[in-house]
Parts: sequence; C-alpha cells; structure tokens
Amino acid sequence: MPDALSAVLAFDGLAWLCAGVFLAGAVRGFSGFGAALVYMPIAGQFMPPVWALITLVVMEVFGPIPNLPSAWRVADLGQVSRIALGGAVALPIGLAVLLAVEPEVFRYAVSAIALAVPFLLVSGLRLTGPITRPLQYGTGVMSGFIGGVAGLPGPPVILLYMASTTPAAVIRANIMLYLVAVDLALIAILTLQGEMVLTAVWLGLFLAIPNLLGNLAGAAMFRPERQRLYRIFGYGVMIAVGLSGLPIWD
Repeated sequence: MPDALSAVLAFDGLAWLCAGVFLAGAVRGFSGFGAALVYMPIAGQFMPPVWALITLVVMEVFGPIPNLPSAWRVADLGQVSRIALGGAVALPIGLAVLLAVEPEVFRYAVSAIALAVPFLLVSGLRLTGPITRPLQYGTGVMSGFIGGVAGLPGPPVILLYMASTTPAAVIRANIMLYLVAVDLALIAILTLQGEMVLTAVWLGLFLAIPNLLGNLAGAAMFRPERQRLYRIFGYGVMIAVGLSGLPIWD
C-alpha cells in the first residue's frame, strides 16, 4: 500500500489530472455526462491509452455514487438496460482495436470525438420519431465500440437523447446509469483480459476523490430550468480539452 501510494503521488502530471478530474466530475454531476469527454484528452497526454481507460473506469465507478439513487428513481430503466446490453456486446471488439493502435492514434481519436460531439449537438441535430428498441440496441452497440476503442462510450447515447424530446431530468438519469453500467462492464472485461495494471488501478482510486467532489459540486448546481446554460458550459469545456489533447501541441 505505501509503495503504491508513493508511485501515485510521484506520477508525472498528477496535479493536472486532479484538476481535470474535478472539472470532469462537475460536468457529469450537473449534466449526467461529459466526464470521459473532459478527462480522456487530458489523460492521454500523461499515460498510455490502456492506463487512461483503467483510471477512467475505476474512478467513474465511485464518482457518481451520491447521485445514483435519484437517477434510479427518474430513469427509464428499460431503455437503459437495452442500450447497456448493446454496449456490452461491442465493448470487447473496441478494446481489441485499442490494444492494437499506437498511442498517438488514440489521442487523435479521443480529441476528434470530444470536438465532434458539441458541434453535432449545437448544429440542431433532432430525432423526428420515437426512440425505438432497435435504435436503443444499435446506439448501445455503437457506444460500446467507441467506448472500447477510445474510452468514450457516451457520445452516441448523448446524441440520441439530446436529439430527442426526452425531458432533461430523464436524459441526465438515463445517461448517468448507462455510463456506470459500461464502467462495470469494462472493469470486468479488462480484468478477464489481464489488462488491469495495478498502478493504474491505484491511480484511478486516488483520482476518484476529486471526481467524487466534482460530482457533488455539479449536482449541487443542477437546476432543470438552467439546462441551456449548463449545456453551453459543458460544450465549451469539451471543445477546450479536445483541442488541448491533440498531439500537435507536444
């Protein structure tokens, strides 16, 4: 334990990671999503892709815990379970791709997704019909693949709900529960594949503290009537960290 803690405290860029994690947690706390979109471009600058994914899923299991009871009461659990099932099917495929690519490719992919999501949402993308079951499963499959290959399982689900007429509180709850389910599935798959590096796990546990504090701060700020303000702030954060994560700045 002391050796593991020493390794974490000596990790290069720890202060930047803690600041980024708090901000990611705050974005997740008031919007229900966006933590990975904020964290992964930052993490990609300081650690290998698999480490970035491990730290993300470990800390994200603990960060949203205070907000889960209320999310459970509000969410459409049927939709969440169908999307999560589709994601679980595609996660291993995405992980296989992640383990085969160079770290620089990973960073470009993460930054590109982080930049694309807010622009797609701002563009006025809208879903004209209902969120059917095939659409839920298909979105889950796409989300699982992207989650495995880039550590960002949220964007397809975020786009689906943001383009729909689903109430803001239900969107927040559905996405929050779905992301927790994906994190648990990723932990199980990475463990079975022998990829759960112990130092990365300890780093994720350490980062869970600022992540939890950020989630609490974001949840305290959440007001359904201020949805537009929160979205604008979240989009701005995603664009900023997406640009900062590009390898061209190295």
